[in-house]
This record gives sequence, structure tokens and C-alpha cells, in this order.
Amino acid sequence: MRYSSFASRIGGEGSDAWDVHVKAAAAQRAGRDVVVMSVGDPDFDTPPAVRDTAIAALQAGDTHYTDVEGTPELRAEIARTFKALAGWDVTADNVCVVAGTQNGLYFAASLLCEPGEEVLVLDPCYVTYDSTIRASGAVPVRVAPHPDGGFRPDIKALASAITPATRAILITTPNNPTGTVLTKDELEAIADLAKRHDLWVISDEVYAQLTFESPNVSISALAGMKERTVTVASLSKSHAMTGWRAGWVVAPEEFIAHASNLSLCMLYGLPGFVQQAAVTALQQSPKIIGEMREVYRARRDILYSALEDIPGLTPFRPEAGMFLMAHVAGTGLTSSQFVHRLYEEQGVSVLDGAAFGPSASGYVRLSYTTHEEALQEGAKRIRAFCETLA
Repeated sequence: MRYSSFASRIGGEGSDAWDVHVKAAAAQRAGRDVVVMSVGDPDFDTPPAVRDTAIAALQAGDTHYTDVEGTPELRAEIARTFKALAGWDVTADNVCVVAGTQNGLYFAASLLCEPGEEVLVLDPCYVTYDSTIRASGAVPVRVAPHPDGGFRPDIKALASAITPATRAILITTPNNPTGTVLTKDELEAIADLAKRHDLWVISDEVYAQLTFESPNVSISALAGMKERTVTVASLSKSHAMTGWRAGWVVAPEEFIAHASNLSLCMLYGLPGFVQQAAVTALQQSPKIIGEMREVYRARRDILYSALEDIPGLTPFRPEAGMFLMAHVAGTGLTSSQFVHRLYEEQGVSVLDGAAFGPSASGYVRLSYTTHEEALQEGAKRIRAFCETLA
């Protein structure tokens, strides 16, 4: 039987990147001795107050349809939170509640792009970006980072990549997989290009509150940018709520009206008890995020120190988030070979950096969303593996 071209557009390397992780997760469930460092799912439980709110809402019967674009209470709370972070006058009318950041990215690509138009994507980026853009019929155009090796954006390369077909620029700050946080100067340069060429900016800010050294800057807050920026985020990472699928889009009111129509077609609103829990999570953000940020900072430092002197390995110190990139070319293996052999020989799962884009080829991505003992054991096994190669 024949399938549509859409089916092929949403497959490919991005979806294949998880093969080793799937094996490791299955082995872990079966009780095998593996260390899973390949997924960004926090090992924390969702905070008790958030869970209690959801339970109380369920017991009170909040199991019916909700407003398609989100409950007024949650939209207002998201607007308040985003205003405090970004610094511009966001209102509930600028907010649409969606099923996680990934859903928000799909909304943005679908509502902004015509088939054949181009979206410039700063490389490396999360593995689903290409398929999400292609699902809309648009074409992702990767823009390599600055060649200095620091995963900073190359503004000249970005400018050179703009063509008459360019419709939008997709940025992630802080970045997954690198943990790089874009500076205000870098964002100003990107904003200048967007305004000069009348482009949209799609900004994935799901890790915005998990920065370690300096706060994240939202490009929507820069002069002339709130009218042309669609910001997506969620509670998944910052509040240990990956399974709740509670996310949002912040954008101009006209975009939100279109997003409401799209939600009618594919989502029809989140469950009310989830949205009540999300309100509680946002209200308690300072405490919840503050604690998690410090745990992740400590884990980053532990993992980075443990990897620093392993032969053939060069770790890249992240500025935010829950992932660390390590260059493995010094081992004599490609990143794909490294990932598969490390799992087969030592039972440690990491992700091949090449899945995130050409500029990350030769790197692997390690997650530090697991407890410190597991991180130390994983690093110990990685050291043993690299020493056998040396």
C-alpha cells in the first residue's frame, strides 16, 4: 500500500538517532547492568505540590474539555512568567497552550511556512527540527557554527544563507545538544537580519531557566522583535514534567488566533487537571527551578571533571541545560562507532552527535539527568573503554 510523502518527510536520521537508547532503556527495564546517559528525561519526580494539584483536580471532576488555546488561568500564569523572564508586556492573548515544546515547534512551522520556503537552522540542533520543518513542506537549511570550535553562531554565514525563499530563522538558546547560551550581542545580530529581511524567528527556549553562569536573553525582548518572534517552551525540563506534555507558544495575537484553529484540528486542548498542575508549577517556579538548577550545575561539574583527562576524549563544558558534548575523534573512532561500541562493550548509552547536525559529527552527547553515582560509574566505564582503544 502507498503512503503519503508526508510519511517520508517525518522520518530519517533524526528518528534513527535513538536506536542505541531504545536498546539501553529496554535492557535497563529488564534489570541488566547498563548506564543510560542518552536521554534528557530528568530523574527527579514531579514536585509533590504539582502532583497533589493534579490529583485534587481529578477528584473534583476536572476531566472535561477545556478552552482550546488553554485555560484563562494557565495562559495568564504563563504570560506573567514569560514577562518576568523576557521583560516585555506579554498578556494571556499572546499565549497558546500546547502539548510540549515539540508540539509548539510543529505549530510554528505549520503556521509560518509555505511549501518550498526555507527555514535557517543554527547547527547543531535538536534531532527533530528537520522533520518538523519538512512536515510543513518547508525546507530546513543548516547554518554551521563559527569555525573556532566553540559552537557559537556564525553571523556572516547566517547572512549569506538568506535567499528570497527564506521565511524564518530557528534558534535554540540554551542549545540542545551543546548547552551554548546565545549572548545578547549574538541575538542582536540575528534580530537585525530578521528585521532587515522581514523574517520570522522561532525561538526554542525550553532550557531558558536552567542556565549556570548567566541568565538567558529572549530574542523576543529585543527592539522590533516581539512582532516577528514565536517563542516555544514547556515545563518538561525545568520542572521535571516531561510526561505531562505541558508547553506553550508565546507570539503575536494574530499567530495565537491561527494556533487556536490548528489546535482544533489536532489537539483540542490539554486536560484541565494537567493545566491546573501547570499553574501550580509556574507559581512555585523559583523554588523548584532553583533546586534543580543547582543539582544540574553540580552534575555538570562532576561529569566534566571525570571526562577531562580521559585519553582521546575532549569534553565541551556546557553553559546550561542537562547535556555535555565530548569530542571523540582522538579515540580513532567515528562518533557512530564510538556510540555503538561503548554500549556493546561497556553497557553505557550515549547519543551520536552527528544526529544533531554535521557540525557535531565526531562528538557524542552525554546526559547528566541521572544521579551522581550513575554519572561516576558511566564515566568510569567510558574511561575503561577509551583506555582499551589507546
